[in-house]
Amino acid sequence: MTQTDPRAFLYRDTLDPDAALRLTAETLKGCDDGELYLQYMASESFGFDDGRLKTADFNTQAGFGLRGVSGETMALAHANELSEAAIRRAGETMTLLDPATGARSAPPRRTNAGLYTGDDPLSAIPFARKVELCQRIDAAARARDPRIVQVSVGLGGSWSVVEIVRPDGFVATDVRPLVRLNVTVVVEQNGRRESGFHGLGGRYLYDDLFDEAVWSRSIDEALRSALVNLEAVAAPAGEMTVVCGAGWPGVLLHEAIGHGLEGDFNRKGSSAFAGRIGDRVAAPGVTVIDDGSIAHRRGSLTIDDEGTPTQRNTLIEDGILKGYIHDRLNARLMGVAPTGNGRRQSFAHAPMPRMTNTFMLGGQDDPEEIIVRAKNGIYARNFGGGQVDITSGKFVFTCTEAYRIENGKLGAPIKGATLIGDGPSVLTKVRAIGNDMALDEGVGVCGKGGQSVPAGVGQPTLMIDGLTVGGTA
Repeated sequence: MTQTDPRAFLYRDTLDPDAALRLTAETLKGCDDGELYLQYMASESFGFDDGRLKTADFNTQAGFGLRGVSGETMALAHANELSEAAIRRAGETMTLLDPATGARSAPPRRTNAGLYTGDDPLSAIPFARKVELCQRIDAAARARDPRIVQVSVGLGGSWSVVEIVRPDGFVATDVRPLVRLNVTVVVEQNGRRESGFHGLGGRYLYDDLFDEAVWSRSIDEALRSALVNLEAVAAPAGEMTVVCGAGWPGVLLHEAIGHGLEGDFNRKGSSAFAGRIGDRVAAPGVTVIDDGSIAHRRGSLTIDDEGTPTQRNTLIEDGILKGYIHDRLNARLMGVAPTGNGRRQSFAHAPMPRMTNTFMLGGQDDPEEIIVRAKNGIYARNFGGGQVDITSGKFVFTCTEAYRIENGKLGAPIKGATLIGDGPSVLTKVRAIGNDMALDEGVGVCGKGGQSVPAGVGQPTLMIDGLTVGGTA
């Protein structure tokens, strides 16, 4: 194994591929399912603020997670050491599992797909050039508008090598790049300060972010948002028609609907969508997809963290619930096939059903006509954070850029608007679906069970009737 082979980061002096196969077979011989998950990851981040480099971090970590599954019970042992001795010690945990309850689960299917480069973005560009990029963005932003009083630039990337080794001899390797750029500006006018943000990224190299047209647009979008907020008035409150913009507002769909369609919640009956396959759960025309196989997207994976190839999964079709997303354990217990959604934060975590890129398909309506049809309400162009209760689907989301809709036209920008509702009913209230479906630009992070993973969202412009708006007016 040469040093140019990414697997060289996993197999060093104290572990080789043959030993990994042998130890996995020995330690998991009494289990229904399971795997040895090997990982090496390097990551870095740069924080440029107030015209200077404030933080620069670089980290590497390597380790393994050994997981055994027997029936509904799972055991996980992990260590930040890649050695035969450590894997043998971890194997002692597997003896605590009950003996296998049935035939051993079949291995994942194979794939020749490659959704992203295996090159390392961190080592391809020198440290000094990354700092210089942050300086250029900072200077260019400050030159845009005299009202800008602060600029923050964040640049980060990671490169991960993972290998899944199963007791049946199945081995799959994936090399995963990920980069991201964030730009935040703060503007001040007449004693009032407001901020705007834009970010982008994906599973590619830094080269795309060094394109001046790319980072310049991030400045423009962050500045535009900040200047809009300078003019914002207090948000109204009450039940009203809400028009959600295309792209990143799909985070509402991700949180309010997507988590409720993950297999573990439905197997346990804790989701509002449990047992409802074949039922109408959304308005006609609403089709929701989870697809981890889109090239270069932040939420994409060639294979999930159990070795299953990712795929396009139709969850809701024309308003009818068609299926859930699954890891191997929940798929086996529910009698269906895994969907390529077994994800974990790192080798120290167990896989669970997680979304990848979750979005709603576009419809036939002109976005401008949707505003006209709405007559009166609010237009939510962008969202910040939100909170969701998975069991009930109830959510609260904060709008970071929103406008009044008055007499079918966009009115004044508003500040402090929150959207309040519940996932199971919100999609039944969709009254118009735009023809402008867009995916977000690569900034999503999904949290579940104490784990965070990159994720993508998307949707077209949507008109939703009777959504509660919490305002400041």
